Amino acid sequence: MLLPVDDPSRVAEVRRAATQLASSQDFSEEAIGRIAIVATELATNILKHAKKGEFSIDLFDDADGRGVELLALDRGPGLADVAKCLGDGYSTFGSRGGGLGAAQRLSSTFGIYSKPSKGAAVLARFRRNGAASNTRFVAGAVAVTCPGESICGDAWLAAERGGAIDLLVVDGTGHGPFASEAAQRAISTFSSSKDLPVAQHVERIHQALRPTRGAAVGLARLAVASGQVEFCGVGNISGAVVSPGEARSLVSYNGMAGHGTPQIRTFQYGLARGSVVVLHSDGLSARWDIAQYPGLCGMHPALIAGVLTRDYRRGRDDATIVALRALG
Repeated sequence: MLLPVDDPSRVAEVRRAATQLASSQDFSEEAIGRIAIVATELATNILKHAKKGEFSIDLFDDADGRGVELLALDRGPGLADVAKCLGDGYSTFGSRGGGLGAAQRLSSTFGIYSKPSKGAAVLARFRRNGAASNTRFVAGAVAVTCPGESICGDAWLAAERGGAIDLLVVDGTGHGPFASEAAQRAISTFSSSKDLPVAQHVERIHQALRPTRGAAVGLARLAVASGQVEFCGVGNISGAVVSPGEARSLVSYNGMAGHGTPQIRTFQYGLARGSVVVLHSDGLSARWDIAQYPGLCGMHPALIAGVLTRDYRRGRDDATIVALRALG
């Protein structure tokens, strides 16, 4: 979920949402207390430094483990010296400081991306005890429901199969419950399938969606050993393979899975070590340019997803973006 932070009352709303999600995942009382502290600090910092922003609260399941993710986003003045801001006792407002430093210590995974006058994105992840993961990727996602709707019509899934990593993003046609039904059927069809070639997965999804209103579908397969990405897209799922100094767009054909006879074809791309694959629905503009964000490509994928959501979300549709980095 993505919550606005534009008033002091929103801080309590963020804290409640974060602790409720943690409680639903059987976090200990002590861990829930840590999450409450960090959620409060990050939401309060948005109001202090930027006056308003947004706060993403979600679950994660990747090489960081399994747990709750907090992502604070704003378009404020940014941080001139991130390392200094993380130091104990530092505060730009004359308080005792330690806000960001304390958040870092209390989190399992922590990261900041900020440039002066470009706003800030702060990530805090909390791994549930015993929830280790053997996955060989780290992913970050932000999903935003269309204004006026209570359910998102987009969906995504990342999974390891047969030595490769598959990333699927689906955008149900329109928005609301019927769009969600199509997106969830696509995810279910993919999950229940055996290890198939990429195009066959998309064809099975296309057939499964015939009783629904249809969807745009994008499936990327990362083969780390061979250094390749295979991609098959039908409809308005945009994507790119992003590495320092370069972003190569992924080709997706026009059409709609579930209706008509869309062209289902795969394309191959190189995958350099450390590269990030980004897929998103058309709730985000495809005109983003990673070169405008020095150093962002090397940051945690959740920060990449958060910054691009903050700056390129259209605001009139469901919007989902996933950034994934293969490890090893």
